[in-house]
Amino acid sequence: MTTRTFCTLAAAIFALIAVLQLIRIVMGWSVTLNGVDVPLWASWIAVTVAAALSFIGFRAAMRG
Repeated sequence: MTTRTFCTLAAAIFALIAVLQLIRIVMGWSVTLNGVDVPLWASWIAVTVAAALSFIGFRAAMRG
């Protein structure tokens, strides 16, 4: 696997995670982990981090 392919694949996965977290926020889906409800504000953090990583990955794929 080349560096460019790896960066593109990783960026696509992070983009998918960001979209799924955004859907969770919009739809108001609740998530419970080990009996503890995960608040929606945690999804805002996840969207921000995943989108940033996706952007960095796609930018690296274009350079590499």
